[in-house]
Amino acid sequence: MVKPSDGRLVWNHSTHISGLIRILERLCKHDGIHTVTPGVIGRARGHCPKMQLRISVPIRGGFKVIARQGKTVQEVFILTTLDQELLEEALEIAMK
Repeated sequence: MVKPSDGRLVWNHSTHISGLIRILERLCKHDGIHTVTPGVIGRARGHCPKMQLRISVPIRGGFKVIARQGKTVQEVFILTTLDQELLEEALEIAMK
């Protein structure tokens, strides 16, 4: 039996929200996750005291997720074969 390969975490930015990379590394180990790419960091008006990952919109081959902590937001692009419900479960597991 062939073991499915882990997903790939793409490092294309030098800065990330604190603690996000650990969560994304755990997410990459989940079956059905192929590529995880952290994107642009920005500032939000509201304050989010603890890390939050929320699926934003579907993209070709996966989903765009918004990571928030404090007043910082970061886009994360996830290429996956999972549907939105299964991806939400995978995100919850990775955040534990």
